[in-house]
Amino acid sequence: MLKKFYKMHGIGNDYIYFDCLQEELPDPETTSIRLSDRHTGVGGDGIVMICKSDVADAKMRMFNADGSEGMMCGNAIRCVGKFLYDFDKVKKPTLTIETLSGIKTLQLTVKDGKVEEVEVDMGAPILEGRAIPTTLDGEKIVGYKYDFLGYQEEITCVSMGNPHCIIFKDPDGLDLEKIGPSYENAPIFPKRVNTEFVKVLGKNELKMRVWERGSGETRACGTGACAVAVAAVLNGYAERNAQITVRLLGGDLSIRWTDETVFMKGSATLAFIGEVEI
Repeated sequence: MLKKFYKMHGIGNDYIYFDCLQEELPDPETTSIRLSDRHTGVGGDGIVMICKSDVADAKMRMFNADGSEGMMCGNAIRCVGKFLYDFDKVKKPTLTIETLSGIKTLQLTVKDGKVEEVEVDMGAPILEGRAIPTTLDGEKIVGYKYDFLGYQEEITCVSMGNPHCIIFKDPDGLDLEKIGPSYENAPIFPKRVNTEFVKVLGKNELKMRVWERGSGETRACGTGACAVAVAAVLNGYAERNAQITVRLLGGDLSIRWTDETVFMKGSATLAFIGEVEI
């Protein structure tokens, strides 16, 4: 059958979105693998199903390019908010979206009837080692020394509903295609991990590249940017309750870690609409 899709991206983190408010896609895992291929499919970092929810305005299910289902995606959820508002599914400036990481609240910035930016309450970061999860004990994993590929790195670990390993080193020139899988599949991460390499540009200003579990290097990662901002505060590179600018390959995100939660703000963009055989 032919199925309508919406190609959208949050600062270059691009997914193929399907309106599943009436009926979900069969076998989304295989569909994501097939359609994510940038040579033989539509091309993207995965697929997102926008589904009916009994506890929120809508439910987001996202699948990585390798077919694995993700817990949460900060860039994707902004695009879900844009879809619901712009296409008259839920016409209000504050939305709630159900995810595998809980219900997230979105505040929409609308201009000329279209959503331009979305601020997401991402929830409090998880810092306890076993809960992230890692195999490490401790209330916080900050500056922990671990060997990857024979090189010792100092890592900080944070979960924003999915696990992140943050390393403060200049990402320019790193061959992530070569080294990324070793970080993703390190034995201390029982559910694999997203890895961010970060350069401190100034107080409350960071630059990062990310290797995402299940997708490889992507142009942006919303939960990763949140985790990086939290890690920067924990390591003394940024301030709590301040607007922290995180610069990614696809653009910038604004992150603020308050006493209760982490807020992420960034753009949401519709690239094109099409049809594909499912």
